[in-house]
Amino acid sequence: MLFNQTPAWIRPFCKLAIANTTSGLMVPLAGLIDTAFLGHLSDVRYLNGVALASVIFNVIYWGFNFFRMGTTGPVAQAVGRDDEKTIWLILLRNSLLALGAGLAVLLLRQPISAIGFYFLHMGPGVRAAAVAFFEGRIVGAPAVLVNFVVLGWLLGRGRGAQVVWLAAIGNGSNVVLDYWFIRRLGWESYGAGLATALSQYVMLAVGCSIVAASLVPWHLLSQIKAELWQPKELRMLFSLNRDILIRTFALVLAMSSFTNFSSGLGETILGINALLIQVVLMSAHFMDGVALAVESYAGRFYGQRSVDDLLWLLWLGAGGSVFLGIAIALTLTIWPLPFFSLLTTHNHLLVQLPTYVYWLVPVLGFGGVAFTLDGYFLGLTSGHILRNSALISVLLGFLPLALLANWSNNPHLLWLALSVLMALRGVTLIRQVPIINQRLLNKAV
Repeated sequence: MLFNQTPAWIRPFCKLAIANTTSGLMVPLAGLIDTAFLGHLSDVRYLNGVALASVIFNVIYWGFNFFRMGTTGPVAQAVGRDDEKTIWLILLRNSLLALGAGLAVLLLRQPISAIGFYFLHMGPGVRAAAVAFFEGRIVGAPAVLVNFVVLGWLLGRGRGAQVVWLAAIGNGSNVVLDYWFIRRLGWESYGAGLATALSQYVMLAVGCSIVAASLVPWHLLSQIKAELWQPKELRMLFSLNRDILIRTFALVLAMSSFTNFSSGLGETILGINALLIQVVLMSAHFMDGVALAVESYAGRFYGQRSVDDLLWLLWLGAGGSVFLGIAIALTLTIWPLPFFSLLTTHNHLLVQLPTYVYWLVPVLGFGGVAFTLDGYFLGLTSGHILRNSALISVLLGFLPLALLANWSNNPHLLWLALSVLMALRGVTLIRQVPIINQRLLNKAV
């Protein structure tokens, strides 16, 4: 009965997914440009230093990504209810909270740096490059966190085209600044970090312009101001953000451990894994285009109490994400050198890289399912489900295998750990779909 009639929303959903994919691809593309500029320098320590310093930013920015995730779902649900006041209330409240958090990160940059580098293992040359990158990139913290809110708000409203323009301008400026700072001024790792930071401010300026150009409901401003800091709304916000934060930190722990354990396997393995992880991140953003569209529509259908549409959405999103992930992985597995030779000229990395590149297939294949389900439950604002899934997958799946890989000096075990992480996330999340959908049906009745 579910598949007797094709829903009318599939075409606009696909348009939004394509727009999100285009914009999402530009984020890791900028990271690949960083890698390409640094990978062509004479010394590989710049590439390795940035890879390790990026672990700290993954912890910080992925940890605060609840500002994006905690914005899209509630906004999409408000769109489904046709609640204009709540749409703008969420934007203002979350933007102010994100700005405060970003300024706090900037003020605490010295202790963050000291703690972060204490836990990372690297030689003196690599450490110097990593510290330089950190000092350049950290100045962008306030812009990064407010950008999360702006992007989440636009995605929740289904404004994919505006997200594309925002990402294109922000990441395009990153490429230009990378070239100027690294190639022309010779600032190497510091230049890569500063280019990324300044591009975030360019992105924020464009985002504010897009928001200002929207039809602001000025007649609702007094009500929005009155409800801005209501205790009940703040408790709900912090409850959702707490669960998303725990989920995100668990996944960041896994990815950070992967890079840190890679450094213990030697600089060659670290360099190879740094290149492959760039592909994983690029592909994740690519597949996230579908997941973000799923998140936006899931929130809307949740607001409308439409379970049939939610099931259609889940099948469509999972199929699209898995197809993209497998296609990328197989392409790079069959033809690795044409792509990776663009990122580095270090032959000792390129010669050994084909030995490990096939691990992209299970990582991205299982990842496609996990990313779609992430978007689904974020749209339903079911943060507790995402939290529990991440904790189980990291603590019972990834960490035991990763520790064994570190103990046995086995790079393949490390990639197996990452594959198991993705698979367990998918399994634990998909088990919750019929349960939460039944609850929604009961509410509709």
